Amino acid sequence: MNEPRTSSRRPASAPEPLPIRDEMIRLGQALKLASMVEDGVEAKEVIANGLVKVNGEIEERRGRQLVPGDVIALGSASAVIEAARP
Repeated sequence: MNEPRTSSRRPASAPEPLPIRDEMIRLGQALKLASMVEDGVEAKEVIANGLVKVNGEIEERRGRQLVPGDVIALGSASAVIEAARP
């Protein structure tokens, strides 16, 4: 009998880690860094249209400051802000 394969991939619902080098990152920058949007124009549009959530709540400020532990989500994609390791 074959044993089921185990995958090292995260479950679809688990946010991907998004390491940042500074103490905080702005929402628009985080969306770009996480490859959820192509550029700042697209980030501005999805945020303005209420499609982005921060910690489970809709966020409409592109300049919102995010710190380690914050979770951003756009559609089925999500990421958790983490402090970069030295």
